[in-house]
Amino acid sequence: MNFREIERTEWDYIVVGAGSAGCVVANRLSANSAHKVLLIESGGSDKSLYIQMPAATYVKAIGNPKFDWNFDVEPDPTTDGLPKTISRGRVMGGCSSINGMIYIRGLPQDYDGWAEQGNIGWAWKDVLPVFKRQEDNQRGASAYHGVGGPLSVSDIHELHPLAPIFIDAAKATGIPFNDDLNGPQLEGLGYAQATQRKGWRNSSARAFVDPVRSRPNLAVLTHATARRLLFSGKKVVGVEILRRGKVAALAVRKEVILSAGAIGSPHLLLASGVGDRKRLETIGVPVVADNPAVGQYFQDHPGINMTYGISIPTFNDEMALWKQVLHGANWLFRGRGPGATPDAHVVGFIKSDPSEEMPDIQVHVTPAGYALAGEGSELVLKESSFTIVVSVCRPKSTGSIDIRSSDPGARPVIRHRLFEDEDDLVRLTKGVQVVRSIMEAQPLKSLVTKAMDPVLHTAVGTQLKDHVRSKARDIAHPSCSVRMGVDADAALTPELRVKGIEGVRVADASVMPTVTSGNLNAPCMMIGDKCAEFIIQDQQGFLQERVELGA
Repeated sequence: MNFREIERTEWDYIVVGAGSAGCVVANRLSANSAHKVLLIESGGSDKSLYIQMPAATYVKAIGNPKFDWNFDVEPDPTTDGLPKTISRGRVMGGCSSINGMIYIRGLPQDYDGWAEQGNIGWAWKDVLPVFKRQEDNQRGASAYHGVGGPLSVSDIHELHPLAPIFIDAAKATGIPFNDDLNGPQLEGLGYAQATQRKGWRNSSARAFVDPVRSRPNLAVLTHATARRLLFSGKKVVGVEILRRGKVAALAVRKEVILSAGAIGSPHLLLASGVGDRKRLETIGVPVVADNPAVGQYFQDHPGINMTYGISIPTFNDEMALWKQVLHGANWLFRGRGPGATPDAHVVGFIKSDPSEEMPDIQVHVTPAGYALAGEGSELVLKESSFTIVVSVCRPKSTGSIDIRSSDPGARPVIRHRLFEDEDDLVRLTKGVQVVRSIMEAQPLKSLVTKAMDPVLHTAVGTQLKDHVRSKARDIAHPSCSVRMGVDADAALTPELRVKGIEGVRVADASVMPTVTSGNLNAPCMMIGDKCAEFIIQDQQGFLQERVELGA
């Protein structure tokens, strides 16, 4: 379908954003041939080798404006106050096309906590079946895993030798090995599973959209940036987009589903006049609905990189051009080798203190060393090294997403407050100390040549806490900025409807009442599935009501 046809069509559903959640929403809604579904994406195709080849993504796609929004973040006064950037996918598949591919659902308590806050239908018992039906897990079906679903979840084909060494050192400190990081219990460290199929990235677009692109009732429009929602009164009637330098309006009959991410979705609502009335009036945006919670309660996992030199080769030693060609061919023809590697090989959840009831720190161990530059971009070191990312699972601190002006094309204002609550800094500091104890255990200790940040490895007390504060940053897990709930501080209902307007739902990490304990890709795909299910259930209820009324 060409653009003129798309522009002339009145769609039943328009999904804004072809990311982790949006692709799932479009897949499920278009499964009913009676629904006309349009999926729009600001970026372009994901068929580049920089996306499909996992290792290439880290050096060629992240930070590349062709694939990455690369948003500026305001200085955070609770950390070192330096301005930073945050990567967000601007390509089919969204962040699932540029992420580390780690498949982590989070703790069951995360979801039970949502339900306890009044979000009926979001408890662990409710979401586990969704995770399972999406999954095609290499390890087979079990009480916790599914097979035959569209999303391929695979073991790492070739574990780096560092992975078992790190696991053994952790075990020496009393941290258990966890064979299934999405199984019955999550404490411990284990080998990551990744959203890959035969060594190729299995993004949300590849898993949920590519197999159904031929559906006549589904259209996918790329290079189309949503500017604002269009309303008749409080009922949504369309989406205004910018495409190839021209503004156009797309009509919708039933609902618009915002899946533009925890930065894009609140910004689009604010640009459309849905948000805090006083703020919108101040900058000259006509108010459609006073919903002060939009853009508030923004969360991310505060984290820090701990990088060490090591006496065995790591992926840093594979950066010579001739090696890149060799590894590229190995990946292309066999789906193996360093070219197929996900970001981390060891992942897991540990306790910052033995007295904790459940793990409160997540750990990623990647067999490549990185150094954070002043502007926040990651630089691959030239020497044999590796990086451990330590992060707080369930932070208490919150920031905000705001609109810069009445111009819908202006970039959003992103404000982190990573250590607004001192407890988050205390936990992260303790997490650093736990990882330091692993580094001092055998068989790892005898292989480590140096700490790239000696202060981080040796400081104690206030000096260590202050150093952690100055070096910490988000780990690109933005969430909770259009949170669902039954309380007055929630922007959405538990069915993901935007309060105060009709015909608009949100489905992405922004809907989380509190951020899940780990990586967000798997939870976002589940959220997309749940959103579609709510819409389908509503439609079935409407049809049943018409039958009962004899209409």
